Amino acid sequence: MHKYIVIILIFIVFSSCARNTVFSTYKSIPNAKWHKDSIVNFTFNATDTLSKNAIYINLRNNKDYDFNNIFLIVGVDFPNKTKIIDTLEYKMTDEKGYYLGEGFTDIKENKLEFKINTQFPNKGNYQFHVQQAMRKNGKENGIVALNGITDVGIQIEKIKQ
Repeated sequence: MHKYIVIILIFIVFSSCARNTVFSTYKSIPNAKWHKDSIVNFTFNATDTLSKNAIYINLRNNKDYDFNNIFLIVGVDFPNKTKIIDTLEYKMTDEKGYYLGEGFTDIKENKLEFKINTQFPNKGNYQFHVQQAMRKNGKENGIVALNGITDVGIQIEKIKQ
């Protein structure tokens, strides 16, 4: 009997987690070399203007990623033509240089907070734009091809009240 209760509880936990995700998608970076002029674009069709959401930038990196952080330029175009652009910095390694993120292989998946407790004020298509903005210390020009980023994604989760 206890075995069945455990199985049911596990099913409920996984089912409730899946329902929170409103949108999740990735785009691959060719040859794991993210060009500085390459903007990764996503379209999300918002139909719920009342719920609070958490928006994440998801990155997958392999062992060729050489930095302990990453700078991103993230833009959002609203259906009403409003635009916002943020420059963001995220840690990619711990103090000892070990990659952060989830994963048992050479690929690590990082779920990076972008906007938390936010609403989509207008129904319609929201365009998300993600671009790497890395540069080496003391260098004015950005890194042309950032090695080690294999995929870029967006994930939107409804926050339970």
